[in-house]
Amino acid sequence: MATNKPTGDNHRIGAVKSRSQVYNEKIARFIKRDSDTGKFMDVKSDNKPFKGVCKEK
Repeated sequence: MATNKPTGDNHRIGAVKSRSQVYNEKIARFIKRDSDTGKFMDVKSDNKPFKGVCKEK
């Protein structure tokens, strides 16, 4: 019989709410923003986008 993964293993289900990311061509990195305040929160250390965070156009 199939079982679901155990609860409490700190994995995300679905997208991250109230966050967005934008690609900065000048530094070639993705930057995460808080959608409510508009402040920048984090810069990704590699060239890959953040997982589960929607992209701005």
